[in-house]
Amino acid sequence: GEAVPTGGAGPKILVFSTNNISDPGIDLAGSSHMSYPSTVRVISLPCSSGIHPSWVLHALEAGFDGVFIAADGSDCAFLPDCTTKTANLARKAQALLEERGRDPRRIRMAAICSVCSESFVTHIRQFGEALEKLRGAAP
Repeated sequence: GEAVPTGGAGPKILVFSTNNISDPGIDLAGSSHMSYPSTVRVISLPCSSGIHPSWVLHALEAGFDGVFIAADGSDCAFLPDCTTKTANLARKAQALLEERGRDPRRIRMAAICSVCSESFVTHIRQFGEALEKLRGAAP
């Protein structure tokens, strides 16, 4: 979904979203004109457990301040253990960051359902605020 600009250049956040579960919720946030940072970019995938930790690391090395994984949660049509697999890949990505001396709090994950527009906006705002606090800290 298109963000309603909130003004100012906030942290750049890459969101890994899923086609059938979190995308509709994110789209609903945009179509409902809910305000979240215009610096958010979304990449859609079939299943959140298919994200590679190296993609997360690459996004951060390419200039994103944070990566938010909008996980399928228990609604995943592909895997019964999607949440566990997605959480494991998020932990692996955080470990890769730590190995490189970067703050693992630059990665966040939450289950976002197809009607969870308000939840998505809240998570993104809170993550943006946390990333603002990390600016100026170690990379």
